[in-house]
Amino acid sequence: MDKERFLDSVQKVVGKEHQRSGIGTYGEKTVHAVLKNYFEPYPDSHEQKIGGFVADIVGEDGIIEIQTGGFEKLRKKLEVFLSVSRVTVVYPIPRNKWLISIDPLTGEYGKRRKSPVTGVPADVFPELYKIKPFLANENFRLCIIMLDVDEYRAPPESSGLKRGRRRGYVRYDRIPRELAEEIYIGGENGWGYFIPDGLPEEFTSYDFGKLSGVGQKYGSFMLNILTDAGAAERIGKRGRSYLYRLK
Repeated sequence: MDKERFLDSVQKVVGKEHQRSGIGTYGEKTVHAVLKNYFEPYPDSHEQKIGGFVADIVGEDGIIEIQTGGFEKLRKKLEVFLSVSRVTVVYPIPRNKWLISIDPLTGEYGKRRKSPVTGVPADVFPELYKIKPFLANENFRLCIIMLDVDEYRAPPESSGLKRGRRRGYVRYDRIPRELAEEIYIGGENGWGYFIPDGLPEEFTSYDFGKLSGVGQKYGSFMLNILTDAGAAERIGKRGRSYLYRLK
């Protein structure tokens, strides 16, 4: 993790022109563009064609795909990319968000306030579910990027934007402010990051959820995916609960 290089990437993408033109110039692509420049500052390595698809980055570390949206869009790409190269899927998660309303007509900003919602690395699991068949591939690697961001929101009459969750507002843009953590999962690093300390040799989803701090329901969901990823295996039942052990 290189926080200085990350801030340089933010400045390169956002820059003085973005500040003069106003938030929204880059739409939803700002975080994507910043991360692309952070992982590979040389434009010649960007947007490379591989097997009929375009990869965000092709370089010494293989293929890097930066995914700021749903992972269902990755399935066809991964079928091709994983057959020829190591693939790192980069997924940004806002750790802390500061919400700022913006009037798209006047460019006026509302008061900046901190969102009560805090992101955690385990938030990636709903997206991982969509690409479960690829998680155990030796060429697959996940990189979770925890960010602090300013999120600009506009009224719903702003056309062409995805609807937000608060009072009908839509997300206008996200501007990264700080790189908080860079977490690599899969490949040589395995999936141990998501395995809580203190698990018994044989355990249930209740044990996993309690020790992980995510609760039984989400713990069961995580275990389903970790089993497909090859980090755990189902070995039987204890009463009505499935039993697992780590591989």
